[in-house]
Amino acid sequence: MYQRILVPVDGSETANKALVAALQLARESGGRVRLIHVLEELAYLTGYEQYGAYSGELITAMRDTGAKILDDALAVAQSAGVPADSLLCDKLGDRLAEAVADAAKQWKADLVVVGTHGRRGIGRVLLGSGAEQILRLAQVPVLVIRSGESASPAA
Repeated sequence: MYQRILVPVDGSETANKALVAALQLARESGGRVRLIHVLEELAYLTGYEQYGAYSGELITAMRDTGAKILDDALAVAQSAGVPADSLLCDKLGDRLAEAVADAAKQWKADLVVVGTHGRRGIGRVLLGSGAEQILRLAQVPVLVIRSGESASPAA
């Protein structure tokens, strides 16, 4: 069935649920997973300098955080007995969905498994929907795992 499953991780509970689902699919089909973490500029707006550059300390902190998130996810995969590797996308300027879709294509993934918070209303407008953008851009099937929280109706 699915032999190469790409899983974007960000350390959130929702991403962790997607990881668990991907590991179960990989274990059942004898497949493997690739974990990807994308450094996004918008997540670090407070470190943005007035001349359009990031300080070296902020970039180092962003990379260190991303590496820790990937290491933690790799540990989960190893404990599940699923072959896994990881990819840190640290090219600033890349958007999450574009980086995930490109990584899926380059790795020849069969499936992308992504978590979603299921935001609605102003939360979706302000924060966007990474999962929705991945659905639009990926050339392979995308399995979306909901956070399990009940979304409040849009006002």
